[in-house]
Amino acid sequence: MTTSASARNSRRAPEITRREIIDAATEEFADKGPLGGRIDVIASKTNTSKRMIYYYFESKAGLYREVLEEAYEKIRRREIDLRPETLEPEAALRILTRATLQHFERNIEAVKIIAYENLQYNAATIAATPELATINEKTLVILEDILSRGRASGVFRDDPHAPDATDVHQVLSAMALNRIEHRASFSLLFDRDMLGASETDHNRDMIEDAVLRFVMKEPRLLP
Repeated sequence: MTTSASARNSRRAPEITRREIIDAATEEFADKGPLGGRIDVIASKTNTSKRMIYYYFESKAGLYREVLEEAYEKIRRREIDLRPETLEPEAALRILTRATLQHFERNIEAVKIIAYENLQYNAATIAATPELATINEKTLVILEDILSRGRASGVFRDDPHAPDATDVHQVLSAMALNRIEHRASFSLLFDRDMLGASETDHNRDMIEDAVLRFVMKEPRLLP
């Protein structure tokens, strides 16, 4: 290996180490929650040590905060990358809804971590991390742009009770996260696996239609 290659690897080593730690911590916190997750287990799954974890993140709370921030950052980046401002309002909202559902299907650990933040910490980490508010403001900006363009074109409701961006985000988040958080109990009680191969497309279509019905004057549903 050349000297320059060695230097590049040396510079990348901290990034690689941080990535391994965050990935292992995401798995551990999703499985056991921030209170039950253990640093020694995280260290055992990486090419590092407890001491190195504390060097990078200062504490278990610091590591958990990084994991939580990443859970939110990923979905917000996904929304931005869709460039919904370039689409007609109805198409933008439908595509945004579909992308949200697919994102959480593929990032079930993130859903669990967000749920634990509410159930175990009562959102205390979020309250103590102003960056999280900044990260999540982006989704309301995107939704408000879609809604305002839809209202201006006469496609979306513009009455005194018409939903605003926060209303739409609440409805979409509730339905998207519910599929994962309540999957096991719903399957056992009602014989429907909301993420099962035979139900996934039906559930996506149903949720998309529900979100569109919520905002449109005359919803045009999928056939």
